[in-house]
Amino acid sequence: MAQTNRGVVDVLSKRSVPHTVDRLESLALARGLTVFARIDFSGDAQRAGLSMPPMQMLIFGNPKAGTPLLVAAPRVGLDLPLKALAWEDANGSV
Repeated sequence: MAQTNRGVVDVLSKRSVPHTVDRLESLALARGLTVFARIDFSGDAQRAGLSMPPMQMLIFGNPKAGTPLLVAAPRVGLDLPLKALAWEDANGSV
């Protein structure tokens, strides 16, 4: 079930964090969006000798749609490009 908090929507995934982000990336690319970055926070933490549950972020957007918005209202750059964050909670839910 989706839950909305301050403009953020939480959606439960039946997939693992990597598979959830793989699916989001595939959907974004299939719709002609540009994937700018994929950040593996938990992988970075592990490489730094730290531990945390799985967490990844996908950063994506459409420069043709976003550029006119950024030109008209530069502060929209605080919200663009779009981001999706997947994490595993203490109960193992993603």
